[in-house]
Amino acid sequence: MIRVLIADDQESVRTGLRLLLETLPDVEVVGDAYDGVSAVSAARRLRPDVALVDIRMPKLDGLQVTELLAGPDVEDPIAVVIITTFDLDEYVHGALRAGAKGFLLKDAGGALIGEAIRAAANGESLVSPRVTTRLLSAFANRRPAAAPDEALTAREEEVLALLSSGLTNDEIGERLFVSLGTVKAHIGAILAKLKVRNRVEAAMWAYDTGRARE
Repeated sequence: MIRVLIADDQESVRTGLRLLLETLPDVEVVGDAYDGVSAVSAARRLRPDVALVDIRMPKLDGLQVTELLAGPDVEDPIAVVIITTFDLDEYVHGALRAGAKGFLLKDAGGALIGEAIRAAANGESLVSPRVTTRLLSAFANRRPAAAPDEALTAREEEVLALLSSGLTNDEIGERLFVSLGTVKAHIGAILAKLKVRNRVEAAMWAYDTGRARE
């Protein structure tokens, strides 16, 4: 079972997420929190596999919670998935840089939330396709990224283009008729060659260099 902590300042949202997650056979909700401080405290006490965190909460926001639980200086990090109404684009980028393993909108269906939780528990990342699109638009005017030291293979270019359009690993595998393990291996190679931390940064690189699909 994947042990999950829910952190959101709205009781109705916490209740709704709990009810949704209880329908997933491999997920167990071990606790909830109503603000950032209690979220950090509960996460450190309960040690969930994944913390599902709202970006906007009192005392500490989701970005601060993410940095405290999953930041680069944390010795024993906890996987964080941000779930939000997506009010501020810069929060998305900030949370991912702080160490979040996923970013979803609150209207995401149970299947996508479950997939994001499973990915985070396995040390992978999943970002809502709609969020990926918004991120690409928000950072469209950034300075173009430098070319990698090692060129991407033709297959890696294909995977990167599909990833940049917001497809999940399963969807990429179906599109290219390859196994999930093969997709993960290609994405790992892409991240290493581009020297980026997650698939969203890879998608932004693809957008900068004209590789992103519309």
